[in-house]
Amino acid sequence: MEEQVTNVIVGGVVSWTVVFLMMRKSFPKRSFEFCNRMVSTLHATLAVILASLSVQDWMSPISPLVSKPSPLQARALAATLSYLIYDLLCCLFDKRVSVDNVIHHLVSITGISAGLVYQTCGSELVAALWITELSSPFLHMRELLKELGYRDTDLNLVADIAFAIIFSIARMVGAPYLTFKTLSADNPFVIKVMALALQLVSAFWFYKIARMVKYKLTKRNTSKKTA
Repeated sequence: MEEQVTNVIVGGVVSWTVVFLMMRKSFPKRSFEFCNRMVSTLHATLAVILASLSVQDWMSPISPLVSKPSPLQARALAATLSYLIYDLLCCLFDKRVSVDNVIHHLVSITGISAGLVYQTCGSELVAALWITELSSPFLHMRELLKELGYRDTDLNLVADIAFAIIFSIARMVGAPYLTFKTLSADNPFVIKVMALALQLVSAFWFYKIARMVKYKLTKRNTSKKTA
């Protein structure tokens, strides 16, 4: 089991890197960030699918608590861990280094690694994976649309609002409940700390997203009045 997880992580880092290089070759006129977001969108979609397939009981998706990751859960977590390692390296090579994004990646890498090393918290980690990646395709879509020339269009606004709604429900409703259950259960201390840290990062991003939506709607209303 441990050897399979290691193979998935190592193979995953290599695979994500190869996909990124293929994107760069396929879209030579697009930016570094555009190609990386294409890879990120692919990962987010795959992560939600793998996490969904690994849930043991949809009537109680975070049960059993403090349990050893099943083979499906371990593979889903290892695949995302490999992506996070790849993306963290990409963040460091990009022209703009986002400090909050680096912190998010380090927290996530530490939390998933702890669950795989301690062989515990499988249900909680998969639920966290599902919650955190659910809004990611829309996050990347809104940025991809801007580079494709759709900035300040209705399509871009729809992507912004869809992302804001899904993020808010997932990260500020589902995630706090999951964090509470994780902190209440007999999980390793490092996992509890990482769960709390991830929730704090989510709360900070929620604040930024709320400001973004307010700005976009205000700007749109002002433009209509001026027209």
